[in-house]
Amino acid sequence: MKKFGGKVLFLDRADINTDEIIPAKYLTVNTKEELKPHMLEDLKIDGFAPRDPAVLASKVIVSRANFGCGSSREHAPWVFEVNDINVVIATSFARIFRQNMFNCGMLAIEMPEAAINELFEHKGAEAAIAIDFDTDKLTISSGKGSKTLSYQLMEFDKALVKAGGWVEFADAKY
Repeated sequence: MKKFGGKVLFLDRADINTDEIIPAKYLTVNTKEELKPHMLEDLKIDGFAPRDPAVLASKVIVSRANFGCGSSREHAPWVFEVNDINVVIATSFARIFRQNMFNCGMLAIEMPEAAINELFEHKGAEAAIAIDFDTDKLTISSGKGSKTLSYQLMEFDKALVKAGGWVEFADAKY
C-alpha cells in the first residue's frame, strides 16, 4: 500500500475541473510521466503558480466542493500520482473523478465543510497531513498547532486502496 500524507497544497476554490487539473491538449501523451510538468497549469487562483517549489513538494491537496468536475478522464488522478500527490481532501467530488482516484489506489476523502474550514485554518503555515488509514483519522500539523479529524470511506474503496488500485484488486480476487 502507498504511503499517504505529507505537505499540503491548499486550493481554496470550488469546482476545480479536470481541464484545470490536466489540460486536454496533453491527453494524447504516451506515458504518465509526460503529464508530470503540466499538473494544474491552467488553474486560476490568485497567487497560485503551478511550478512553485512549494506546489511541487506537496503530497496532499485540500480543496472545496465538486473537485474534479468536468470530463471523466483518468489522466486527472494520473497527473497527481506521477507528482506524488495521492490524497485529495474536499467537501465533495465529481463522481467519476472520485472513483478514478480509488481505482488508481489513491485517497479521495470527503469531509463536511466545517472540517474543511478547520483544515484551511492551517493554510500558509507549512502544513502537513498524516493519514492513519487503519483508524480513518487524519492529523494536520502546522505552525498553528495540530488537529485530528475523522473521515469515512466505503469498505470497497478501502479495499481498492489497500490493493493498490482496481487492476491489482481484480488480479488478486479474480
